[in-house]
Amino acid sequence: MSFNHISVAEAASLIKHGYNIGLSGFTPAGTAKAVTAELAKIAEAEHAAGRPFQVGIFTGASTGDSCDGVLSRAKAIRYRAPYTTNPDFRKAVNNGEIAYNDIHLSQMAQELRYGFMGKVNVAIIEACEVTDDGKIYLTAAGGISPTVCRLADKIIIELNAAHSKAAMGLHDVYEPLDPPYRREIPVYKPSDRIGTPYIQVDPKKIVGIVETNWPDEARSFSAADPLTDKIGRNVADFLASDMKRGIIPPTFLPLQSGVGNIANAVLSALGHDKTIPPFEMYTEVIQNSVIGLIREGRIKFGSACSLTVTNDCLQGIYDDMDFFRDKLVLRPSEISNNPEVVRRLGIISINTAIEADIYGNVNSTHIGGTKMMNGIGGSGDFTRNAYISIFTCPSVAKEGKISAIVPMISHHDHTEHDVNIIVTEQGVADLRGKSPKERAQAIIENCVHPDYKQLLWDYLKMTDGKAQTPHAIRAALGMHAELAKSGDMRNTDWGQYL
Repeated sequence: MSFNHISVAEAASLIKHGYNIGLSGFTPAGTAKAVTAELAKIAEAEHAAGRPFQVGIFTGASTGDSCDGVLSRAKAIRYRAPYTTNPDFRKAVNNGEIAYNDIHLSQMAQELRYGFMGKVNVAIIEACEVTDDGKIYLTAAGGISPTVCRLADKIIIELNAAHSKAAMGLHDVYEPLDPPYRREIPVYKPSDRIGTPYIQVDPKKIVGIVETNWPDEARSFSAADPLTDKIGRNVADFLASDMKRGIIPPTFLPLQSGVGNIANAVLSALGHDKTIPPFEMYTEVIQNSVIGLIREGRIKFGSACSLTVTNDCLQGIYDDMDFFRDKLVLRPSEISNNPEVVRRLGIISINTAIEADIYGNVNSTHIGGTKMMNGIGGSGDFTRNAYISIFTCPSVAKEGKISAIVPMISHHDHTEHDVNIIVTEQGVADLRGKSPKERAQAIIENCVHPDYKQLLWDYLKMTDGKAQTPHAIRAALGMHAELAKSGDMRNTDWGQYL
């Protein structure tokens, strides 16, 4: 079957007000770009004419500015799920302009299949190749592409020449059956392949192919600095110690790591700690640091959903695909983040917190408890099911005016029952096997910045100490209240709550 090659304007015109759109990609990697950018122009024209135009957006995770950014600025998004990082989208969400559903990334595809979020009218999929019999070869990410292709009435392909056809074979496409027919997911080591290197669709569903040459809108992260290096070193030293005393097997265990400069610093420290043997990754995203460590032989294999790397790094992978072909695999997000597989493989998870409280509860999404930052992403998928779950963060923010360790977190994403280790540049709090009171002592003593240590000890003394989890309820959010009042948590006066 030969497909219609259409312009980006023709493709965008197929999307109507009220449609739900399913997109390829996971982070800006592999995300459709051209059609969504054109759709924003349609929305602006419709709004200028006094007509409504908004759509629902279903993605694997965040996208680039050509999707979340332009559509937010055009006020073209009614509903969006799951994770995002775009500042214009964030502003619109926090202004109440977009209905944003922040869900676990492993659940996104299945919740679409279960019908929880309505119909998928159109899927827009970025590909490096499409065959006449309906085989779609994805680019730099898996995301929810197999599911939205299955569910959508129509499929638009962005055939992107910026991605090499060398990407063919990089993917392992597998969709589990839905209950009551679901079986075990047969991934027993990170390098296992259980599916096909392409998405198979009915060719009749492909309504058009848009030819593009649009590089991924790759994000660059801040360079390592002494603070992030210290956090990375603390994590590496902790894991090396756990391996030395037999908690972690001598062969080590697969790692999951979040996105950002702290994650890069942690991986760099682990990769260069020669007491830790070469290890594998079973994670959501692979960043530049992982590719470098694979080249050095310090990481043996990387299983992920996305190559969230700079374009130069991605081109290097394509150029050296003979080297990387047996060292990388990209999966759909419901497999890369699947709790069953995470528990089976014994993943060590390392994620970033916005704030943690003295009992080990973690907020990873909301500033001040109300303002969305990005979303929970896959951190919950890994944290609850990890062999060891680790959260990292600097001990203070905003030039010391905010403590990352507080009496009670302002928004709850990860419970104390799921968090094993908290690491700041100050040190490591090992919460395993400890009661709430013992956890509080470990966190205050090891992780809190000196400017806040006495303040938190004083808070603990304020409680009567007789409860299983002691709190002075009126004062529990007192540091947040002081921040709102004076702009500096260090000014907190517990006396006003006595």
